[in-house]
Amino acid sequence: MATVDEDGARNPMILFPEFYRRYGPWAIVAGASEGLGQAYAHVLAERGLNLVTLGRRVEPLERDAELLRRRHRVEVRPLAVDLAAPDLAERVAAATADLDIGLLVYNAALWIIDEFVSTSLADHQRMIDVNCRGVLALTTTIAPRLKQRGRGGIVLMSSMSGFQGSALLATYAATKAFDTVLAEGLWYELAPHGVDVLGCVAGAMATPGFYQVTPPEKQAQAMPMRPEAVARGALDELERRRKPTHLAGWAPRLGHALGALMTRRRRTVFFSDMNHKIYGASLTRRKA
Repeated sequence: MATVDEDGARNPMILFPEFYRRYGPWAIVAGASEGLGQAYAHVLAERGLNLVTLGRRVEPLERDAELLRRRHRVEVRPLAVDLAAPDLAERVAAATADLDIGLLVYNAALWIIDEFVSTSLADHQRMIDVNCRGVLALTTTIAPRLKQRGRGGIVLMSSMSGFQGSALLATYAATKAFDTVLAEGLWYELAPHGVDVLGCVAGAMATPGFYQVTPPEKQAQAMPMRPEAVARGALDELERRRKPTHLAGWAPRLGHALGALMTRRRRTVFFSDMNHKIYGASLTRRKA
């Protein structure tokens, strides 16, 4: 079904006209090299949005950009950038100054599974830089533009681990709590200006990072979701504009429901024990 752009041109590729009108014509996806970020890029391209894809590695970004262009006939601008870099905001602002950005998806996250005292200060700080500082750099860059245009959206990816303390993921869990709470505050603050914000809370996902760090015999126990399902569900929920936080899939919903019945102490023990059951043996083997 063809649609008519604001300039009057017919565009036969826009199959989701309302989504495109509200969040197009350009979207930024941070952490688009692989996994969930790559899935977001493909789902958005299906919906007709042009893309600015961010990631540290230029080769996978360029390779996927060619696929997106051929498959969906959208424009793609890959930008190789370290999301922990001090000049992240300036680089993204300069690279997108000529674009009408309607959507920001911040998917990138750094997670290190280990005991807190066995993790270097540099690694703790890098998790904060990627998971928190990078989020602030891009939201403070893009949110004013969305507010000025009177429509648009922001999706911040978070995690079940951010609902309570989590052993072996202590700093990562704290950064994800930051992301969830930030999304909720922005949801309320930007809604009167036509800007939709969603914090998407996910559990394990079948991504290269998950398979790299999770012992093969424990992967099924973690109940990973397909990245494409998470991306589609989050974007659908963003468009509904009903709530600030979306629990992606039945596992996060079940975990959240069980957690609501527990004290914070019990929740911390429960999820920390689960982390140890899944990852503890591999940590022991690695250090032996």
